[in-house]
Amino acid sequence: MKRKKYMISAKIFQRILLMATIFVSAGCQKYLTVDPVDRLTGNNFYLNKDDVEANMAFMYSKFFDKIRESWVMGAIGEARSGEIKATTNQGDARTRPLDPAERFVVEVLGDNDLLTAIFSPTYVDYELSKITNWKGYYQVIQSANILLSKLDEGIPGVDGADKERYIAEAKFIRAFTYFWMVRLYGDVVYYTEPYFSQSIGRENMVSVLNKCIADLTPHKDQMPWTHSDPSERGARAGRGAIIALLMHMHAWNASFDRANSQSHYTVVAALGKELIDSKAHRLYDLTPQNWAEVSKGRTAESLFEFYRSINYGDNNWFSETWDDFDPRNHYQFWSHFLRWPYLFPRHDKSISAAYYVSEYMNAIYPDGEADLRRDMWFDDIASDNGQFALKKFAYNVYTSGNEQGYPDNSIIIFRYSDAILLQAEALAELGRDNEAIAAVNLVRKRADASLYVGAGGSDLKDFIYTERCRELFGEGHRYFDLIRTRRILNSQWTMAPMNLDQYTRGAWTWPLDQSAREYNPHIVLNEYWTTTGR
Repeated sequence: MKRKKYMISAKIFQRILLMATIFVSAGCQKYLTVDPVDRLTGNNFYLNKDDVEANMAFMYSKFFDKIRESWVMGAIGEARSGEIKATTNQGDARTRPLDPAERFVVEVLGDNDLLTAIFSPTYVDYELSKITNWKGYYQVIQSANILLSKLDEGIPGVDGADKERYIAEAKFIRAFTYFWMVRLYGDVVYYTEPYFSQSIGRENMVSVLNKCIADLTPHKDQMPWTHSDPSERGARAGRGAIIALLMHMHAWNASFDRANSQSHYTVVAALGKELIDSKAHRLYDLTPQNWAEVSKGRTAESLFEFYRSINYGDNNWFSETWDDFDPRNHYQFWSHFLRWPYLFPRHDKSISAAYYVSEYMNAIYPDGEADLRRDMWFDDIASDNGQFALKKFAYNVYTSGNEQGYPDNSIIIFRYSDAILLQAEALAELGRDNEAIAAVNLVRKRADASLYVGAGGSDLKDFIYTERCRELFGEGHRYFDLIRTRRILNSQWTMAPMNLDQYTRGAWTWPLDQSAREYNPHIVLNEYWTTTGR
């Protein structure tokens, strides 16, 4: 019992230490971790441009805090697609002696058994219940609504191009937060008024995204392609980030708003062309050094990211004693797929905690076909055991010997190649096959992979989808691509297919916490998870 008490105290101490570090950070990190200054809602706060900057910083920070309070980056976009298995080998300290089943959360998620993953004591350290609570996201939205209201009223020293840019940036943050929630919960409560207090129900997600699109599109050109401060590239939204978000929202609605799918695809194709023609972003040659820069962040390949760095005090390490294991300390998805020599020390990091099954890996990266990504991003790609290593995220390891540590990477949300492949997908859906082939081959060429020379139509569409699996591996797009393309309904494309009834009733969403109904009786929880749940 005394030992248990010590374990809890150690965790509390670590969290306090992390919070203390966060609030003394500086530089680019101000867009991730800042003092909220009384939540920046008082009328007496918006007195000058610095106050606007502080509010912007708070919104980025609040969203970043929300996504790192749990293993959300692993749980929502990758693990649910069914290809991940937990390693049963010995030699990995991430399996605690008291609870060796903890790592099997990846398989529970792959079975779409979210209720077990969320509520079973076995997986409690992953804090997946926090994914079901949307309060933190609405705090970001509320801050954006208030700032936009104040900008409309007028803030001393903020006018002209500066004012327009701030409006565009705030509307990006608001629209991005709604988009993120739609992919998690489906229908959401939509509002844009400051100090909103009415009790209203959830709005159809297609309608929400259409409103976000209409709200954001007129402000796209008010944002610069790049910021004057190089440290803000990617870490702060520019025009490329707005274009990427608009492309994703249109692509999502193309599936769920079938009657207007061609209109959505037409816009995606046009936006992709605008982004490519701008030459503001580029694909880096695929070398270890270049990829280390891309995964570290703030490059011309990044469209939007949450920049993080041990230089700013981000918690990037495991505890010295594994009794204090806390997945929130390594909320990055890739932490479960690395081993020595990409993690240290060797004696307790000799295997990866999980792996992708060889059937899937060989399907997207066929053995014998040239592809730099297969060579650079993986070790023991078809091993079906803990020797599998996703070294795509292992090029920024700053530990050695007996030190404890994980790669120092940023969380990249939108990357240039993602936008190119979305454009290729839209062009294929519009029957513009030659243009689609040219787009997908931009990404293939960078990987030194053979160029696509096959047929158009369904063959091309399937190839582009698979290219997204290859290029965006581990970046949180896989499951959402399955949902929006409806390939989740076909076992050809996933090891965790669902039937049409499950899909229609929202089996792809996350449960919504009961707290959403507090002070708002109009909220109806996600029906699938309040009834069947399997």
